[in-house]
Order: sequence, then structure tokens, then C-alpha cells
Amino acid sequence: MVAMNASSSTVDDILACARSLIADAGYNGFSYADIADVVGIRKASIHHHFPSKVDLVRTLVERYREDARAGFDALERTASDPRQQLLNYVAYWERCLAEASTPFCICALLASELPALPPEVAAEIRLHFEALSKWLSQAFARGEIQGIFRLRSTPDNEAEAFMAAVHGGMLSARVHENPKLFTAVAASALAHLAP
Repeated sequence: MVAMNASSSTVDDILACARSLIADAGYNGFSYADIADVVGIRKASIHHHFPSKVDLVRTLVERYREDARAGFDALERTASDPRQQLLNYVAYWERCLAEASTPFCICALLASELPALPPEVAAEIRLHFEALSKWLSQAFARGEIQGIFRLRSTPDNEAEAFMAAVHGGMLSARVHENPKLFTAVAASALAHLAP
């Protein structure tokens, strides 16, 4: 792993490194020593910003959730059609998988470890999924009203099913080392909604 960009802040470097390490090895798969090696600082400096690993990962997930919320707002500004919003959402993950820039939703990875995570981290992860589910549910409800989608269940249930398909597609792409599997799974989930 390469050292982080010296021009960005230490806190941002620590969080970016932690995110990368979690994507590679999960919550318990890294330590402050690993971050110190990558970022090029002492462990004491990490503890200065984040007294515990719980503080670090809770902050990381909190920022991830804020970024996701801003992303949902951007999707709504760039496309008024709920179907296009979902296509753009899927396209974002397709790019991330193809470029290996963010090969998996960090909250989905951490959710797989939920029973073993500290309660403070688990609470932040739940908040992320609640926000994502709410955004998807609203998109499905608008799409149904506009005749763009034919829902087979409630918007809330459709949101959960779509979310499961997207994250399952990420998992399949990772297992088979084939980003195109994600595209196929996501396309199937969207086709299911066609009127």
C-alpha cells in the first residue's frame, strides 16, 4: 500500500487508510500500527485524533453516511426521473467496481460483521441503511405514481429487495473477480420493476 497524499489532512489520511484496510480485511483485520505504517505517522498521533478504534470507525461510517446522503441529493438534482436516478446509482457502483476505487460499500462490509461490532459502530451502520432504504423507497413510490415502475410489493419492501440485490451483486463481483456480474444483477433488479 502506498503512503497517503501529504497535502491532505492527517485526519482524512487516517480515515482513508482505515476505509481501505476495512475493505481489505474487515473491522478486526487492522490495527493502529497498520494505519501508522501507511500514513507515516506514530500510533500516538492516531490516538490523538481517535482515542479508540471505535471512535475511528464510528467517525468513518458517519462520514460515509453523510457522503451517501449528499450523493442521493446529487442524484435527484441530476435526474428528475426515478428510474434514471436508480440507473445513475447503479452506474456509480459499476464505475467503482470496474476501477477498483471503492470496490464495495463499506457499510455493507461492516454489516456482515454486525454481531461482533461495538454498539456505537453498529448504530452508525444501521443509520446508513435506514437512509439508503428511505431514499430508495421514495424513488420507488415516485416511480410508481409516475407509471415508471410497477411495484409488486410496498415501496419499502421493494427498496429492501433492491438494496439486497445491489449489495449481493457487489459480493458476486468480488467473489468471481468479475465486475460485470454486478451489472447483470443490478440490471435484473431494475428490469423487475418495469411496468
